[in-house]
Amino acid sequence: QSSGSGSSSLCSGSYPQLYYFCKEVAPLRVVRHIGPHKGNLWEDEIDDIGWLQQLMFEKDVKIAELELRKSELEMKVKRLKDRKSKLDDQVAQLGIEITEARLQLQSTRACRKLALAFVLSW
Repeated sequence: QSSGSGSSSLCSGSYPQLYYFCKEVAPLRVVRHIGPHKGNLWEDEIDDIGWLQQLMFEKDVKIAELELRKSELEMKVKRLKDRKSKLDDQVAQLGIEITEARLQLQSTRACRKLALAFVLSW
């Protein structure tokens, strides 16, 4: 029921029909040269090669699509890292401004206490 390279045969009439992996009927040939195999049937594998080339082409297309998607995602990651860096800088700047505001507030409170102490002591 099976022939070489994974093809299978289904009997139909006097000769079996061989099928490729892609489920297409393989053409049968008869060995005509003189030798021990004369008269034997053999499967023409030219279409198998075409089928494999088609599979390779489809895989190459898929690989190209995935590489393009990878490139797009790498660019997106780069833009997000740049944006994160800018936001980190903004957060650091806000931290500095908050610290300065706290120091100014403490200074203002100290001035008020000193003024109040001065007024009360007078």
